Amino acid sequence: MNRIAIIGRPGSGKSTFAVALSNKRHLPVFHLDKIFFTHHWKQRNREEFLKLQQQWIALPQWIIDGNSLKSLEMRYQSADLVIVFLLPKWKCFWRIIQRRFQDKNPVIDDRASNCPEKLSLKLLYYTWSFERRLFPILSELQKKYPDTPLTFITSDQETTGLIHP
Repeated sequence: MNRIAIIGRPGSGKSTFAVALSNKRHLPVFHLDKIFFTHHWKQRNREEFLKLQQQWIALPQWIIDGNSLKSLEMRYQSADLVIVFLLPKWKCFWRIIQRRFQDKNPVIDDRASNCPEKLSLKLLYYTWSFERRLFPILSELQKKYPDTPLTFITSDQETTGLIHP
């Protein structure tokens, strides 16, 4: 597995897992939030975002962490494995709140410059309704690319087997 797409609810541990998997498998890790936003959470121009994402996908090896459901197909069709993090909503909410008040782990460099952690109703709603938006897209992608392996992570313990097979 040289190309791994990781998606899931905010606060589910995607970025932490991506960095750990990158270290274990010696694959480069890329975080979509670094290119989706510029500074101070300003969204990048869509065409530029897609072009930057396509440059990553064109590489022979990668782990790409992040949602961007509108461009998920780009990653899905090129991935050797797609991992979907669907930890309990309460746990994700707790982590989102917790990380707002804690210092960020410097090893996890998953944000554009000057994009500090923030807590907003928009983020909480996005987290709450994530599955409702994700599942129709995933269903279509599974039909279109049936040979792409898809794994769901519903607990922190399930990540261990993927990092330490």
